[in-house]
Amino acid sequence: MGETHAIDAQTTRLGARIRDLRRGRSLTLAQLAQLAGLSHPFLSQVERGLARASMGSLDRIVHALGSSQVELFASIDDEQRFAGQPAVTVTRATDGTHAKYGLTDGRMLVHGTRRFVPVEIASRITDFGEYFRHDEDEWVYAIEGRVAIDLEGKPLTVLAPGDSIYFAGGIGHRWASPDGEPYRAITIKEARRS
Repeated sequence: MGETHAIDAQTTRLGARIRDLRRGRSLTLAQLAQLAGLSHPFLSQVERGLARASMGSLDRIVHALGSSQVELFASIDDEQRFAGQPAVTVTRATDGTHAKYGLTDGRMLVHGTRRFVPVEIASRITDFGEYFRHDEDEWVYAIEGRVAIDLEGKPLTVLAPGDSIYFAGGIGHRWASPDGEPYRAITIKEARRS
């Protein structure tokens, strides 16, 4: 029969990282496919680098894994750029992997293997979207504007510049602009255990 080949190196790395995250969460391929609302055969092809997921499908996959596109792409970028595991890295204001972090724009603030994940988020979107849930603890610090933090089952909290909130892993959470004005914040969560 015909041979199957990976689409490209980035697709292969992306699929391998999704597989690592899935296994780190002790999920089967069928379980992740169900959580993401995708077919088992398609997800299998994505993990093996034989199919490229659309941004929408990718968003559903990372959401089901309790992660984000910015974390996924940063881990792949860093695998290439920082294979030697430097003890010190500097991220300039114009650097850092950019991608979606929930419904907001995110910028990874460190490179290489890290014990925690700091991401700069910025948006003016008033839609909270779906709750995100992951095992890692998280902390959010407002830099500019106001950001509304909705923790599942808790009263809405609005952070102003200089305010912060910490919440334990496993709590459903989401955030948005309370008034449509732009905000900028830093979120730090524990590194994914995979």
